[in-house]
Amino acid sequence: MDKAWDLQHRIEARQDRVGKGKYGRVLKMARNPTDEEFSRTSKIVGAGILIIGALGFAIYIIRELAVPFILSAFGY
Repeated sequence: MDKAWDLQHRIEARQDRVGKGKYGRVLKMARNPTDEEFSRTSKIVGAGILIIGALGFAIYIIRELAVPFILSAFGY
């Protein structure tokens, strides 16, 4: 029975500490973005994904086209 009460007290103490630690201030200040903020953020993230994807595709094309040409020029 004492173990059960001890566990209960630890759970309640942990619950009381929520929002009082170093992350508590951040959670209290957090809010949902407005529709405009969400739209702008989505567009920026989408553009970043497209740019990184295009860069990766360009590297892939260079590797597939340029490397065999260079290797054949050196006789490999």
